[in-house]
Amino acid sequence: MTNITVDPGPTPKTLLGPGPSNVHPRVYKAMTSPVLSHMDPEFWDIMDETVDLLREVFQTSNGLTLPISGTGSAGMEAALYNALEPGDTILVGVTGFFGSRIVDIAERCDAKAINISSDWGETIEPERIEEALNKHPDTKVVALVHCETSTGILQPLEEIGEIVRAHDALFLIDAVASLGGQDLPVDRLGIDICYSGSQKCLSCPPGLAPITMSQRAIEIVKNRTNPSRSWYLDLSMLDEYWISARKYHHTAPVSMIYALRESLRILAEEGLEHSFSRHHTNAEALRAGVLAMGLDLIANDKVQSDTVNGIRMPDGVDADQVRMALLNDYKIETGGGMGPFKGKAIRIGLMGYSSQQANVLAVLSALEAVLTNLGVEMPGSAGVSAANLVFNEQY
Repeated sequence: MTNITVDPGPTPKTLLGPGPSNVHPRVYKAMTSPVLSHMDPEFWDIMDETVDLLREVFQTSNGLTLPISGTGSAGMEAALYNALEPGDTILVGVTGFFGSRIVDIAERCDAKAINISSDWGETIEPERIEEALNKHPDTKVVALVHCETSTGILQPLEEIGEIVRAHDALFLIDAVASLGGQDLPVDRLGIDICYSGSQKCLSCPPGLAPITMSQRAIEIVKNRTNPSRSWYLDLSMLDEYWISARKYHHTAPVSMIYALRESLRILAEEGLEHSFSRHHTNAEALRAGVLAMGLDLIANDKVQSDTVNGIRMPDGVDADQVRMALLNDYKIETGGGMGPFKGKAIRIGLMGYSSQQANVLAVLSALEAVLTNLGVEMPGSAGVSAANLVFNEQY
């Protein structure tokens, strides 16, 4: 007979990469609640509350607001599969890896994707969007990534949103790494389609992709010449399950929806403004510490997000070696550099439950020790001292 030993489970780690983030204990507890049928009226009440809470986080009154059963990339596919038909034109602001993924998916929809790119670490200027719209007046969708996870830049949206509306195109925003941690007033900015992921600033496990769609976008989806290429991600059908008719579509991930509802309740208790302030203070402290250690950031200070920070490693230092030391010696998970920064930078995420003062001080102390062990001359405890100055000013 096979001997079966008790599995102690994975080693607990501090998740400070570009996602997922650590999950709030209350969210874990919510996931242990009894599983109900996805067609149980009691579960419908939970669905209703989840949708209402999502509207608050998106800062929208959109009727079609719901969590898609899938990760953030499922949200991206849902947004594009529903908005685009073969032959449509979409302008995509590409500032890193995930802008390129939008182009890839759009082309799989047989749409014409116009790539408006910037150097990694830089944002897209509004005049470039306007110039492209003037050149392509038939543009149906303009898509941008709010926080580009691969670099940590935060794309300004307000002026571009005004330009997009003036040209009567749909404004589509990827908010996977920003929703709940950065101010993103969907209605005020005139965003027509916005999607995110459950595993970053919402302090929930990976597996759901919140999405919201304006009435103008809904009308375009309803009047498509051809149905969405994805049956599973067809938002007109998902709306009938989640919002309008309680019509069976698929077996929803019940326990994950319990988790999302609880994470949204926690965020509502904290308040959006307080959450934005917390993320900003912790990010400011991290950046102060990084600069005091003599390191540089990928993104310009004016466009640096408060949720993901790309940090260049000193010349001659293998960034992946730094990451593995942080993981193995300190149980701190960080992200690797992507694209032109592969092997040259690490990415530190401070999102949701992971965005805590203690985590900032821990990762700065550990990073300084790792770099010192690799032969980099470090000013002793400069990172932690600089971060503490920021915290002392705030508190």
